[in-house]
Amino acid sequence: MDRTNATDNEVSLDRFLSGVQARAVRMAALALNDRDAALDVVQDAMEKLITRYADRPEFEWQPLFWRILQSRIMDAHRRRSVRNRVVSLFGFAGNGHDEDDRDMGPDDWADTRTPEPDQALSDEHFGNDLERALASLPLRQQQAFLLRVWEGLDTAETAQALGISEGSVKTHVHRAMAALRQRLEAYR
Repeated sequence: MDRTNATDNEVSLDRFLSGVQARAVRMAALALNDRDAALDVVQDAMEKLITRYADRPEFEWQPLFWRILQSRIMDAHRRRSVRNRVVSLFGFAGNGHDEDDRDMGPDDWADTRTPEPDQALSDEHFGNDLERALASLPLRQQQAFLLRVWEGLDTAETAQALGISEGSVKTHVHRAMAALRQRLEAYR
């Protein structure tokens, strides 16, 4: 590849990463309930995309990035589970979350896709209830819903990102939608 194509590729990759960064942090923070851990996970996912897949065609970056991010989120969950088991063996109290984590809401992560985020979440109660409802979903349902509905990936791309079948994606999204409808019934 000549230098001009390499530079164009770098610019395209920078533009892609800038476009997904805020949404990726929001998704990871929701899954991990820890903004600092979310930032680390997103940074790791971006670094892996740059170092291993930058030479891939641009249309492959989106599913690759979301797959890498989902793997990093699952790894963080596993580490947290192991850490919590070890901590509980020694009788330490606490749930592993900082006090600040409980106060995080949807306004803490800017969504660059929404032209006017203040209008989109004008009802603070709905935003908080939606955030809690999403956080209460099982992780696979949460991630399938966020990738399929919020990110707009199709079923095949979502399946690829999560490493599951398309049928499982449909099942997880359906169950997530049913749970969210039930939890947010008061807003209908």
